[in-house]
Amino acid sequence: MFAAFTQSLALVLTPMGLLSILGGVLCGIFVGVMPGLSSVMGMSIMLPVALSLNGNLGVLMMLGIFCGAIYGGSITAIMINTPGTANSAATCLDGYPMAHKYHQPGRALSISTTASTFGGLFSAVMLLWTSPILSSFALKFSAQESFALALFGISVVASVSSENVLKGVMGALIGLLLATVGVDVTTGAYRFTFDTVYLTGGISNIPVLIGLFAFSQGLINVQESFGTTRAKVNTKLERVLPSKSDLVAIFPTLIRSSLIGTLIGAIPGTGGDIASWVGYNEAKRWSKHPEQFGDGAPDGIAAPESANNAISGGALIPLLSLGIPGDGVTAMLLGAFMIHGLTPGPLLFVESADLIYTIFIACILANVVMLVLELGGMRIFVRLLSIPKYILLPVVLVLCTVGAFATNNRIFDAQSIVIFGVLGYLMSKFKIPVAPFILSFILCDLLETNLRRGLMLTQNDFLAFFTHPIAAVFMVAAVLFVVWTVIKQVRNRKKETAGAA
Repeated sequence: MFAAFTQSLALVLTPMGLLSILGGVLCGIFVGVMPGLSSVMGMSIMLPVALSLNGNLGVLMMLGIFCGAIYGGSITAIMINTPGTANSAATCLDGYPMAHKYHQPGRALSISTTASTFGGLFSAVMLLWTSPILSSFALKFSAQESFALALFGISVVASVSSENVLKGVMGALIGLLLATVGVDVTTGAYRFTFDTVYLTGGISNIPVLIGLFAFSQGLINVQESFGTTRAKVNTKLERVLPSKSDLVAIFPTLIRSSLIGTLIGAIPGTGGDIASWVGYNEAKRWSKHPEQFGDGAPDGIAAPESANNAISGGALIPLLSLGIPGDGVTAMLLGAFMIHGLTPGPLLFVESADLIYTIFIACILANVVMLVLELGGMRIFVRLLSIPKYILLPVVLVLCTVGAFATNNRIFDAQSIVIFGVLGYLMSKFKIPVAPFILSFILCDLLETNLRRGLMLTQNDFLAFFTHPIAAVFMVAAVLFVVWTVIKQVRNRKKETAGAA
């Protein structure tokens, strides 16, 4: 174990390892700063670059983007009341008033920076502590348990990713359908290939991820910004370091919100937006001066930022231990791992202990690098807000196309991102969530393979799956979760109807 740790530490601390993390964090902050871009979009664009790096350097870059993008959204939330990502929406409530009503943008950004770093480091420590415990339990899994776990992961995401559970399930089913394209590895039959050689190997993950997340978001941004003008942003800061009094005042909130963010991040189907709002509400509930929230309260900035950054380590817990991504970002990480030949799950701790320690060390180091870059380059990052969208968006769309083509040097992949970009755009307009689609698309192989193995072991008796206690719990939980979500939505609609009447 010690040998694996030292080997991982040596890899991360090499010049290329440090440059990979540095480049990833810089890219992540840039993506987070620009309104309309997201961490998933940044990871989609940089995925081909990460895959071109040798060894685990690509994983280090992706983790850097993951950590940096979550923080970057707070800059726009504070400066122009526009969250760069959904994770920073709650930061607008107190960040913008402190920056403009009280003319303290530097103070607001310094609190945000401190809270973001604290939340990220806290979750990284929790990841190091809890993942081995959870993975030792998961080693008891057979084909039946793995199938039930994949089914539970898809059901949770489909249920919580949309206001309409039916649309969430619809998105998951579309992902499962497209994941079956190609040659059936069990029977050798061709499925939905339409007599074209490009589909015999199935649909590649990279064009799907880039198209659904990055290209579609670019189309949406073009539509929303068409014919609009952007107000001038004041980029002058009075300070970049937090004061001692602010640190003392927000410390209890940092602990509470970081724990909340880690726990929520470990639940598949949740995300930083949920964690930030829960952290904000709890900070207000525990505050001695709740009336100050919404009017520039320091705790109102620290709570959502520490909670949403704690998602980074929390979301990696089920990903590394069970192989289940909790949202679109961890789905991107899962895709990067699998393309590198690594399969997250309980066996990863046995077969690739050096990679596990590499991820742990990279998460901690990425947050430290993020702190240095945030404090040292805050004035520069704020100036990025002045870049107009008519310059930024064409560059993003071109990078998406080039990145997809460069992966396999196939024009079909470039065409695929356009197809999936349009599909993602239409799903957005019809409010069909993309997260269930992409997660079911990635988990389909795990679901189908273990279903067939389990049926072979039970001689095609599916009811025998319920004789396995862990599998039975997961399958029953999946059904109950969907049913509970439907009942909850029906009740909410009845209340809204009664209130309107």
